[in-house]
Amino acid sequence: MYRHMEDCVTDLEKNGHLVRVREEIDPELEMAAVHRRVYEAGGPALLFENVKGTNYRAVSNLFGSLERSRFIFRDTWQAAENVIALRGNPVQALKHPFKQVGTALAASKALPRKSSGLPAGFREIRISDLPMIKSWPMDGGAFITLPQVYSENPDKPGIMNSNLGMYRIQLNGNDYKLDQEIGLHYQIHRGIGIHQEKASRRGEPLKVSCFVGGPPAHTLSAVMPLPEGLSEMTFAGLLAGRRFRYSYVDGYCISHDADFVITGEIHPGDTKPEGPFGDHLGYYSLVHPFPVMKVHKVYAKEHAIWPFTVVGRPPAEDTAFGALIHELTGDAIKQEIPGVQEVHAVDAAGVHPLLFAIGSERYTPYQTVKQPAELLTIANRILGTGQLSLAKYLFITAEDRVPLDTHREADFLQYIMERIDLRRDLHFQTNTTIDTLDYSGSGLNSGSKVIFAAYGDQKRELCKEIPEALRDIRGFAGASMIMPGMVAIETGAFRSYEEAAEELQMFCQALQAKGGLPECPMIVVCDDSRFVSGNLSNFLWSTFTRSNPSHDIYGVNSFYEHKHWGCDTVVIDARIKPHHAPPLEADASIERSIDRFFAKEASLGAIRLG
Repeated sequence: MYRHMEDCVTDLEKNGHLVRVREEIDPELEMAAVHRRVYEAGGPALLFENVKGTNYRAVSNLFGSLERSRFIFRDTWQAAENVIALRGNPVQALKHPFKQVGTALAASKALPRKSSGLPAGFREIRISDLPMIKSWPMDGGAFITLPQVYSENPDKPGIMNSNLGMYRIQLNGNDYKLDQEIGLHYQIHRGIGIHQEKASRRGEPLKVSCFVGGPPAHTLSAVMPLPEGLSEMTFAGLLAGRRFRYSYVDGYCISHDADFVITGEIHPGDTKPEGPFGDHLGYYSLVHPFPVMKVHKVYAKEHAIWPFTVVGRPPAEDTAFGALIHELTGDAIKQEIPGVQEVHAVDAAGVHPLLFAIGSERYTPYQTVKQPAELLTIANRILGTGQLSLAKYLFITAEDRVPLDTHREADFLQYIMERIDLRRDLHFQTNTTIDTLDYSGSGLNSGSKVIFAAYGDQKRELCKEIPEALRDIRGFAGASMIMPGMVAIETGAFRSYEEAAEELQMFCQALQAKGGLPECPMIVVCDDSRFVSGNLSNFLWSTFTRSNPSHDIYGVNSFYEHKHWGCDTVVIDARIKPHHAPPLEADASIERSIDRFFAKEASLGAIRLG
């Protein structure tokens, strides 16, 4: 049971989960580079004791492995699981009251506890006193990457009607006045956005508190997809094994457990450019106007520690963070969507662009042919549910004598490719919303979706070698196998959608003239076929982050019939487009400079690098 971040750091170090970095380190790119190298090596959490430009220590990689996360929450994990399950099925509490006694007691201890005044040991500081950590060379400035952003419902104030969310915060750069303004990146449909909209209708600024640090349970609570009616503040206390302690100072909520607290106001219509920022899709999210927060006061407790993470192309620390959340919430999606057996947001593709799902197909007894029916109903439910609605590609099937696992990604894709009828089982949704951070679409938040649904008996044997038909097509070369039935092939750089349509229609016609590719249901047109086919992760990342289904899917022998589009072989244009955000690339000079931390006698010399 951790009272604050220092308790957690001490416990992790004592049990071999944390290493101290004694040498001075620059928060400008160096700290992030060291973090990435240690994470990739499967290394421990890191406590940076000598951060240039600040008096505060910083800790990273806390959640870098599922094993370490389980260790951190080992004393409260079961109680938290029980309460989440109970919210999903409250009838159980009535049927088995004695079984739920432990859960009820745990929940009663989790209620927030209000105090008065500023906590002892807190002192006022400035934004510029904080560790100003910049992760990637083109980032717009320093960002807080593990904040807990607190706001209350202006129509129903109070902690039980509050929202605690994790929205990135830009501390400096762009047009922000240092120590006076910071930028908050969030969408209007998120919890804080709803609060802001209500405050704006009332003609009032929204008071916001940004907590950093405290028990790791508070960080996790800010990103948990909790059941309706279970507040983040209650869950934070439950998972921490200690009631959330707070007070109000100048009308702002102050967490007594946080290491740092930033308070301020968001005024109606007040925005400034935020970004760029290296994001979890593996690209930079570009500059866009987002709410600006006028800083009121900044506090730090004595011996405060600044937690941070580094996001980038998966896998990264938030990969393990996502696995932790999935383990805690269990099968919540099954309860929310009838017929769903499993939904897997594919981390290698940046989580949001690509979903694999297994559903039920109970309509089959009433059909003369096995084909997706109930699966299509389930697919639409999936694409209309919470964060899953951000997906662009959904591959869905149902078990039919063969057990399936969406996490065995190559096997799952092969199963679908063997069975899909591409003339019948592709279903598009155009002119719709996608992830704000995904620049493959036709505009910010704008793009399309496609469902690949497959069910029934195997229809084809997939090719395991490059089909002869793919050789000697003018303008296309370097064909390379990705996996059975899927081939990557190169062509020239993308210039415009008009030219791409001409190029790929000619490509499809050339294949059709050669008799088509019945054994090869998917071709990926790309800039570098050796990279795309190099491993499954490269294929998933480049193909599904660099394509917009409505604009970038073509087909061999394609047709329209009654508004339905189909083909014999799908061709996905996964080339980098001029409107795409640039991919993340580390600074080579920084990578060389951090070698000193891994020298034999240095703090990280014992870490085995791959």
